[in-house]
Amino acid sequence: MTGLRNDRQKTLAERVTLNGLGVHSGKPVSMTLHPAPADNGITFIAPGTENEIKAHWSQVSATALCTVIGRGAESIGTIEHLMAALRGLCIDNVVVEVDANEVPVMDGSSAHFVDAIDQAGIVTQNAPRRYIRVLKPVRIEMNGAVSELRPYAGTRFDITIDFDTPLIGRQRFVSDLTPEVFCNELARARTFGKVSDVEKLWAMGFAKGSSLENSVAISDDRVLNPEGTRWPDEFVRHKTLDAVGDLSLAGYPILGEYRSYKPGHKMNHSILVALFADEDAYEMVVGRPQREAAHVDFSGEIAMPAYCPEVA
Repeated sequence: MTGLRNDRQKTLAERVTLNGLGVHSGKPVSMTLHPAPADNGITFIAPGTENEIKAHWSQVSATALCTVIGRGAESIGTIEHLMAALRGLCIDNVVVEVDANEVPVMDGSSAHFVDAIDQAGIVTQNAPRRYIRVLKPVRIEMNGAVSELRPYAGTRFDITIDFDTPLIGRQRFVSDLTPEVFCNELARARTFGKVSDVEKLWAMGFAKGSSLENSVAISDDRVLNPEGTRWPDEFVRHKTLDAVGDLSLAGYPILGEYRSYKPGHKMNHSILVALFADEDAYEMVVGRPQREAAHVDFSGEIAMPAYCPEVA
């Protein structure tokens, strides 16, 4: 391990409870976030048990519609928006108690989780924070999608989407990740999808709780939500939010740049698998280098292949 600038772990000052709906079950879900001791990490309590599931890439069991950790009855799904909020606000240690097999979807973004964390308060713990530093490029390609982790003196996301509807088209979001960037530019970005795709999911017994209250619905190249979008590029901001949550399953914050075209839960998980399969590609460090945050937000071109859209 390499020692760097002093940086301490954080947890919540007190517990806080949120109530909402499960996006797939359509049923009420209650979730409580508890403070946790240093070096605990983020852990979930399987519903109806006392068994813990670590929020870690090695525990991921499904990525088709959301990110799921654990297996069978002892599994928790749709964790990505909560994980993004915890990572975005630099929370290292929390125990998540939920009474169902999925995290409540709330409004389809991380905003309610950010509010809950703010309500509970954040405390600094007397233990150094550990990071995973990327030492060399790691790249994967899958069905036209491309993702890469590269060395970088900070934490940076460079996400591009390219949908075949003019409503979305090609959008790109590039920024260093800081609590300010997360709260102001990512936390309120909602999940989205075509109405026709959601109707197919309904027919298969999924997305029973999906509605205009928790997602941006697209039909005939128009947004059906009366309020419209929260940003013109809310779509790529949400994909970036998902990537923040999924990459937090590395177990520790990543020092590196994540660049992805056609991002999705499967690609986000697969890049972690590829990173940890190569012991020369990363190292564990204590603390992190001090760096001024940089941000670029634009819809520029990127030389990668086009792809078919997927349900967010």
